[in-house]
Amino acid sequence: RIPSCNLLPQQQARTVSGHPAGPYRAINSQQKLVAWLHPGVDTLDKMFEHAAGRFPQRDCLGTREVLSEEDELQPNGKVFKKVILGNYNWLSYAEAYEAAKCFGSGLAALGQRPQCNIAIFCETRAEWIVAAQACFMYNFPLVTLYATLGPMAIAHGLNETEVTHIITSKDLLQSRLKVPALLSSLVSYMSAVWPDIPRGIMVLNMDAVKEMGSRPDNSEYLQPQSSDIAVIMYTSGSTGIPKGVMISHGNIIAGITGMAERIPDLNETDTYIGYLPLAHVLELSAELVCISHGCRIGYSSPQTLADQSTKIKKGSKGDTSVLKPTLMAAVPEIMDRIYKNVMTKVEEMSKLQKTLFVLAYNYKMEQISKGYSTPLCDSLVFKRVRALLGGNTRVLLSGGAPLSAATQRFMNICLCCPVGQGYGLTETCGAGTISEVWDYSTGRVGAPLVCSEITLKDWEEGGYYSTDKPNPRGEILIGGPNVTMGYYKNEAKNREDFYVDENGQRWFCTGDIGEFHPDGCLKIIDRKKDLVKLQAGEYVSLGKVEAVLKNCPLIDNICAYANSDQSYVISFVVPNHKQLMALAEQMQVRGTWEEICNNSQMEKEVLRIITEAAISAKLERFEIPKKIRLSSEPWTPETGLVTDAFKLKRKELKTHYQEDIERMYGGK
Repeated sequence: RIPSCNLLPQQQARTVSGHPAGPYRAINSQQKLVAWLHPGVDTLDKMFEHAAGRFPQRDCLGTREVLSEEDELQPNGKVFKKVILGNYNWLSYAEAYEAAKCFGSGLAALGQRPQCNIAIFCETRAEWIVAAQACFMYNFPLVTLYATLGPMAIAHGLNETEVTHIITSKDLLQSRLKVPALLSSLVSYMSAVWPDIPRGIMVLNMDAVKEMGSRPDNSEYLQPQSSDIAVIMYTSGSTGIPKGVMISHGNIIAGITGMAERIPDLNETDTYIGYLPLAHVLELSAELVCISHGCRIGYSSPQTLADQSTKIKKGSKGDTSVLKPTLMAAVPEIMDRIYKNVMTKVEEMSKLQKTLFVLAYNYKMEQISKGYSTPLCDSLVFKRVRALLGGNTRVLLSGGAPLSAATQRFMNICLCCPVGQGYGLTETCGAGTISEVWDYSTGRVGAPLVCSEITLKDWEEGGYYSTDKPNPRGEILIGGPNVTMGYYKNEAKNREDFYVDENGQRWFCTGDIGEFHPDGCLKIIDRKKDLVKLQAGEYVSLGKVEAVLKNCPLIDNICAYANSDQSYVISFVVPNHKQLMALAEQMQVRGTWEEICNNSQMEKEVLRIITEAAISAKLERFEIPKKIRLSSEPWTPETGLVTDAFKLKRKELKTHYQEDIERMYGGK
């Protein structure tokens, strides 16, 4: 029996005021919020120095060697680049610390000054963290940009922050970057020879900068203060121009302190796999949590993560198989993909195999709810599914967007590891809540972290009040030392979204609607911006409609849309390729993928199936989409229709499907 693994309500947080609106704090931070892991370690340079001092010879950052690359022709005529990768090569903590120190010193020798912004624009890799740690040491505020933000947004970020130095990679610079006017030097991880760079701009590779920084006559660095800006993180956001969030050293230290407390037995024997964008607060925070505890971080990418990943040559090993991580962060989009792939394989099993799988699944779900483990089921039935992530994963952290109950339950059961569902925003350093690993309930995001507290603010228009029964509801406001300094050069938005209370504590108004359960756990139930009032006065939560319908096997992604001058909801749907092709076969509809998606007969049938799913999930009549548009193209960050965390960009989707909106609302 595992008494720590249960569904029984155990008090995790409570309101410190006695009022149902809160503020709510974790049980172990009722008296005072926690701001740091170790006494006196209040900046990121001190944190790295502390880790390097404790774990000098332990592996820190690992990268797989590329053994060979080749082009592979696909049946559709497209050419995919496939790689065969070797083992991980590791930098120790002492080596990583020394590399960061030399790189920071080299940047200073190039003219980079303390408290002057420097940009990093690169894919997730070991050098990213080395460069970031160098900037933290030398007090260079680090401007982070997503590769998928698009040229206009990237140019906006670089020009707004007036950077003179950019740390980047050749591929990204050539494809995405318009060189800003003030730029004086570029630092590349690899090549220092690039054509088409404007005259007067110096291009150096990382090794050359480290070489400059290793000279004995270089000046020592001045340590930053806890209140100094560590990062200006541009959020892709789901609307408008990206905003730069100013994050201090103290904010990040507080945030990672709160996160670390929710990962049981976190220590130097853990291995983390890094593949999400480091320009995203979830990945940066997760990696800094690991570094602060002496874990090793092996780098990967979504294209090389598993044996079946798109860039891995058939028969060779993906990164999880080689690294065998114990810790992993994932956005729901990736977990939904694993869930749908496995469930498709289950559907293809023989009747006997399928029956055994379903029996084992239901049996384990029942045992987990009683607090028991199922070693026999795990080794006989779920071992192969668990091997998809290397076989050693003990904690999986989900963040960036809501995770469906079906996917969360599947991960708990088939991957044999708890899923910590987190809730946080760039504006709160990614920290807000994380569910306890022993809490196997679904649909909730856990109790406030020890670094933060949460208040619910009444929202009259949406009909959410802290006096609601059975649970208090309202807009989620997060307070604590992890709440950031605000948006860069955007005072109007700062006044709108942030405030300081009478005790001097900063608060952020999230725009998300939540409810607190009796055990002190939070559930996200709505979003202010997702609420649309229909012509007849009914309010529709678009996010709620999407969350329900995304569980339908036919749907890979969905965006619900409604106009206030219309009486019904419509939807844009990215169908699941395999499921839709099978449905087309059944209906004797022939054609290419695009032709099938544009077929009105198929559209009607998919709408019928979606409507059935909506009714069985108990959506209100007015919430069910009346018309749909099937999209033959997937929504990826590269298309600009979703963020890097795969959140929908409603404004861009509306523009993209404007003609379809007019057609579905009878304009055409």
